[in-house]
Amino acid sequence: MYRNVLLGGEPGSGKSVALGNIVSHAALCTDVDLVLIDGKLVELLPYAPIAKEFVGNNITQALKVLRGLQAEMDNRYLHLAQTSRKKITPKDGYRATLLAIDELAYFSVTVGTPEQQKEFVTLVRDLVARGRAAGIIVVAATQRPSADIVPTTLRDLFSYRLAFRCTTDSSSDIILGTGWAKEGYSAKQISPDALGVGLLLAEGGIPRRIKSAFLTDPHVHKLVRRAAHLRRAA
Repeated sequence: MYRNVLLGGEPGSGKSVALGNIVSHAALCTDVDLVLIDGKLVELLPYAPIAKEFVGNNITQALKVLRGLQAEMDNRYLHLAQTSRKKITPKDGYRATLLAIDELAYFSVTVGTPEQQKEFVTLVRDLVARGRAAGIIVVAATQRPSADIVPTTLRDLFSYRLAFRCTTDSSSDIILGTGWAKEGYSAKQISPDALGVGLLLAEGGIPRRIKSAFLTDPHVHKLVRRAAHLRRAA
């Protein structure tokens, strides 16, 4: 659970579907709290009934939720300091938290004041940088991979990066990291017909071509009902 994930690509390339794969997996894990922030509102909305927090296209509410997660993270690190340990494990009594953000660009450059946008990016960067050992994991997806939306100081903190189809090599490199396109690993080479196909860079490795599973709306609703049942039983 100690891995953050960044997903990026052009509209319709499959990143929201891949994000749904990750959220669905976490939904079926009864020891995980879901905190969902969705700029489009509708992508993650089906998971709202089992989420600890759900925020739509409201940056004020999003900032409130992120501040709360930051405070929780600080409390967990205080616990680790008091117990002379470096990482949260299940026996600590804290639940894992998955923070999933769809449409990162909506909150970082589109909606709200410049001060709110800056605070949003700062809070996300802090959670990505310090959240792993505290059991708070960030998975973020963005439609327009560009340096103003995904600063390199934020991108480089994500240990897993998944690039779906991009229109340029530079856009692919913004997700995967500078220089991969020159090495022959560019999401620009992915065919527009190859929906759900992306290049996954795991820490210490090279980008590998993968394909996410397409979940229809009935699939997701059935999965959420199953997750709700499992969570009630637990």
